[in-house]
Amino acid sequence: MKKVFTTALMAVTVSAVALTGCGAKKEETKPAASASPAASSAASAAPSNNSGKDFKIGMVTDIGGVNDKSFNQSAWEGLQQLKKSTGVNVKNLESKSDADYTPNLNQFVKDGYNLTWGIGFLMGDALKTVATQNPNAKLAIIDNVVEAPNVESVTFSEQEGSYLVGVVAGLTTKSNKIGFVGGIDIPVIKRFEAGFVAGVKAVNPNAKIQINYTGAFDKPDLGKAAAATIYNDGADIIFHAAGSTGNGVFNEAKDRAKNGKKVWVIGVDKDQSLEFGDEVTLTSMLKRVDNAVARVSKDVIDNKFQGGKNVTLGLKDDGVGLPETSKKNVTADILKKVDEYKAKIISGEIKVPETP
Repeated sequence: MKKVFTTALMAVTVSAVALTGCGAKKEETKPAASASPAASSAASAAPSNNSGKDFKIGMVTDIGGVNDKSFNQSAWEGLQQLKKSTGVNVKNLESKSDADYTPNLNQFVKDGYNLTWGIGFLMGDALKTVATQNPNAKLAIIDNVVEAPNVESVTFSEQEGSYLVGVVAGLTTKSNKIGFVGGIDIPVIKRFEAGFVAGVKAVNPNAKIQINYTGAFDKPDLGKAAAATIYNDGADIIFHAAGSTGNGVFNEAKDRAKNGKKVWVIGVDKDQSLEFGDEVTLTSMLKRVDNAVARVSKDVIDNKFQGGKNVTLGLKDDGVGLPETSKKNVTADILKKVDEYKAKIISGEIKVPETP
């Protein structure tokens, strides 16, 4: 059973930008109720009606670390914003390997935290174990579905947002060669790949796309090496979905820019132009992990937490998409095309594949 995000999703963040796993099949969510940007902004700035000062929310990262510039960092920023608006106590524990998942989750549960987050697909088995052993504890997970009455799961339709950045790449490339750098080969990353390739092919069927999986979310050196290979083969745009490994893709692009070579990177999860600059960031595929983490956590404070639920967020829920900063490097004509394809995806005219 899935729970639908409405404009309350945006009520727990300062950002008014409403744009950007698991292998289980996801049901369609109902369209979110509409709200004006001004209303959303005002709601996000308003203080909470329920004080969170007596609540504790814990977050366990996957191996990418909390400062990965994308996925984990986005989740932590969601909790930081909730702390500002409600006074809730928040803490994170970083996992250096998968052996840390269970003890880190258990530490929050044993310390009496009101909600414990597992961030990432790789946390699924550990969170299931901890939830089963502690039926009175409340837990939540991003990017995987854990079937348990005390767990709320949040997944995303990454393929939909990736399709849109694929449209951008397909219409922007000058070499007709494009790359994709993935982290670990798991269902959520395959959704990124599938959507991206479909979007490129929809507008540029002659483009060649080179795929490279590094096997890691925490190895920038591997991302840099993968990017170097792809750029050397003539690609001028790379989309990464690789956590902090993707930082290496940006580093390679920046090194080439210093030498007068024009190449682009499409960021992931966050608006990565804010971290890596407009010189090499074409756009980003936003995945609103921050909003999702904040909303579910706020539900705990408001006594509205619903365990046993799975929420799936796509374009129609403003769960994925492109940032406003896309206007800096993406032409108005291409952004118009992006809007056209977005409307077709939301209406169901286009069904974006979840697997390559």
